[in-house]
Amino acid sequence: MKSVVITGSGRGLGLEMAKLFLQNGWAVVLNDINAQRVEEAKAELEALSPEYRVFAFAGNAASYADLQALAQYAVDSCGQIDIWINNAGVNQPMEPVWALTEQEISTLVDVDLKGAVLGSKVAMETMLERKQGAIYNLEGYGSNDAMMLGLNMYGTTKRAVTHFTQALAKESAEKQTGILVGRLSPGIMITDFTVKALGDKEAIDLPEKTKKVYNILGDYPDVVAAFLVKEMLVNTKNNAHIEWLTGGKAAWRFMTAAFNKRDFFQKA
Repeated sequence: MKSVVITGSGRGLGLEMAKLFLQNGWAVVLNDINAQRVEEAKAELEALSPEYRVFAFAGNAASYADLQALAQYAVDSCGQIDIWINNAGVNQPMEPVWALTEQEISTLVDVDLKGAVLGSKVAMETMLERKQGAIYNLEGYGSNDAMMLGLNMYGTTKRAVTHFTQALAKESAEKQTGILVGRLSPGIMITDFTVKALGDKEAIDLPEKTKKVYNILGDYPDVVAAFLVKEMLVNTKNNAHIEWLTGGKAAWRFMTAAFNKRDFFQKA
């Protein structure tokens, strides 16, 4: 049975991707920094089918030691790691960079950039023995050079993740590791991540203009996960870019927004 490790999979996109891998007969290793949350996610998935093989590991996706322990746990539980997805991330407060504290900046860099770098390093180290496997990193706002007030640091980390992942794919090819490296671009998802900064520590008061854009371009994570997992399962290309919200799709959404009104932020 093939297996996948997904960091930050206690909820949101990570959890939705885990469900789909399970439906396709894979074993899944969940990870979240919150021990209670990851165990609850494990129980939720196990309740879907007695045949699902689900494992849970609480640990910090920005810690090299924790990531090494996660990889070892996955190998001990599943025998090998076939796909590793660096999905863990946090959003930033909607403030300019000078209004952020040093700790807030450090958290964003550690989780959103350092976590992808160290997660990729650990995954590569683990997969090299078999000379096969795939590593995917999550892109986000800023990966395509977009800029917006209140997303400077988040965008900076995601632009760096894009460069890092492309460069890692090149390194993997030149060293003939046999390991695929790719990018997942989920677009705008409507989750807790959208309205909470720094891992639930602070609520984000989104401007009405931003809400309008999110209502046009946004999707719930189950919709995005269905596309991403389907593409990962069939991908055989190194440096693959699996993109949900393409430029053409975004343009069509804006063109048809008047006929397809959505409001993800309406109060119940």
